[in-house]
Amino acid sequence: MGQLSLVLLLLSVQWSCAQEDPLLPFSEHLDPEHNVRLKWGFDEIQGTILFELTVNTSGWVSFGFSPKGGMTGADIVIGGVGPKGSYFTDRHAEGNSIPVVDQQQDYKLLSLIESNGKTVMKFQRSIESCDENDLPITNLPMKLIYAYGQSDDIAYHSNRRGTKEVNLLKYMPRVNPPNSKYFDVTMVNFTVPANQTYYHCKVMRAPTFDRKQHIYRIEPFITNIDLVHHLLLYRCPPSVTEPLEAKCYTGKGEECMETVAVWGVGGGAFELPEMAGLPIGGNVVDFFYRLEVHYNNPNKNAGRVDNSGLRFYYTSELRQHDAAILMTGLAVYPGYAIPPKAKSFLTYGLCDTAYIPQVLETPHDLQVFSVMMHTHLAGRKVRVGHFRGGKQIDLLAVDENYNFEYQEVTNLGKTKTVQLGDQLLVECTYNTENRNTLTWGGFSTSDEMCLAFLFYYPAMNLSSCWSFPDIESLSSAMGATDILTWFNMMYTKTWNDTSINQYQQTLKTVDQFVIVINSFNNGSYNNGTIPDLKVIPPAPCMSGCAIKSLALILLLLCLAVHWASS
Repeated sequence: MGQLSLVLLLLSVQWSCAQEDPLLPFSEHLDPEHNVRLKWGFDEIQGTILFELTVNTSGWVSFGFSPKGGMTGADIVIGGVGPKGSYFTDRHAEGNSIPVVDQQQDYKLLSLIESNGKTVMKFQRSIESCDENDLPITNLPMKLIYAYGQSDDIAYHSNRRGTKEVNLLKYMPRVNPPNSKYFDVTMVNFTVPANQTYYHCKVMRAPTFDRKQHIYRIEPFITNIDLVHHLLLYRCPPSVTEPLEAKCYTGKGEECMETVAVWGVGGGAFELPEMAGLPIGGNVVDFFYRLEVHYNNPNKNAGRVDNSGLRFYYTSELRQHDAAILMTGLAVYPGYAIPPKAKSFLTYGLCDTAYIPQVLETPHDLQVFSVMMHTHLAGRKVRVGHFRGGKQIDLLAVDENYNFEYQEVTNLGKTKTVQLGDQLLVECTYNTENRNTLTWGGFSTSDEMCLAFLFYYPAMNLSSCWSFPDIESLSSAMGATDILTWFNMMYTKTWNDTSINQYQQTLKTVDQFVIVINSFNNGSYNNGTIPDLKVIPPAPCMSGCAIKSLALILLLLCLAVHWASS
């Protein structure tokens, strides 16, 4: 029994060193014959990337990064399962010869399996380079190289090699189902008003289908790239039964608020992962949709005609899950203000998923795979903190260099589970040093927003989960007797570093209205407080020696505990 316990103990130590495998949502065949398949996932916050290489061979396999697509200067790993067990080494190529073993082993082998003529090698490394022989993984397309042999004698690969350029960190799959079709949702010959900012809405019925389809790709269709700032498509509740077209937020069509698609200036097409699709048709065939186009026209040009909108690619080959989008962050109302002359001012929006069961009969956890973060011109950073049991467990998404001119849906790199009861905090950082007046929350480009659109599965009938500061509590905390007095106080206040910091702290500590809205515009309204958000440092770049040392330390600790309890 003691020997069995020790074996189980050793296995638990090995598992704790390897850590739990994150999901591998992305995959590419690296060769035309589909003998070599690479799957990967990454965590930009922790600074790590995970690979799984599957090759149709019982011999050695290799994978690496090359500056120009060839051997010279390449960063390579070689592994396999031989007569004496598995082998795995971090190497670099100095020319067209067998790669040299790195003095510092910076790749972490997680598993190596050979079965039925296939070799599957799973390993992890730092996104940044750990030493001079490792190439950093960047946001640009990289040249991936592979090679393999028919035996475990590492020798010349002959024609069993290849190169493929892939953008690992900004990856977007491109699939073409055999029955793929598309439909467009656009404005039709709309004359853009000569206003600096204008929102136009069009409520319409989507194409009808006898049975459910899955949308797998969304492309922007922009006819005036200098005018169109963002596009949103919302699903309407069943109470909306007639089409209309009018200026947005004037009392018409505003009940259509469940986000189906989103595009921001500078962004491109977006394709969903292979396990999920946005549902249309079937039981959602009778729904109307509202297309919202935000026109930013700073020169107030007149007479411009626009036909912008979105193109949706769909297929009858249904995927495993229905996907959906949840709007989170700071509710868009003009009841909060960002002071002028601020170098780094923070606002917060809280989503408390504990309140989702108040508006849904059968709620469940969210598997979040992508996010689009959104502010206006003053925005500089956006962070989405993830809290469980009152403690921060992760940063769901981060953009430390937010650019108003380049907004896109970003893959998280792996699926992240948001359990019911978790809290999500959207924090936005603004710079208003060049402004002399208050910046209010609102829809104009000169106003501000703080939003994060979360792409997740399985879909729920959920529209938004956000918060808003209690204005009465805020005005009282700042010494105002009523809201009107508070507005006057905000306009007449002398804003400097001291008053800005005092206001920011007050804004964070006052009670928040936490609001959850379902697809039928039924809502729950509760109070909440803003938790403290911390930056999570990336995992250190660990060499193979360091990993072995850690495993040895864990083993000794476990043995000590085992002997002490005997």
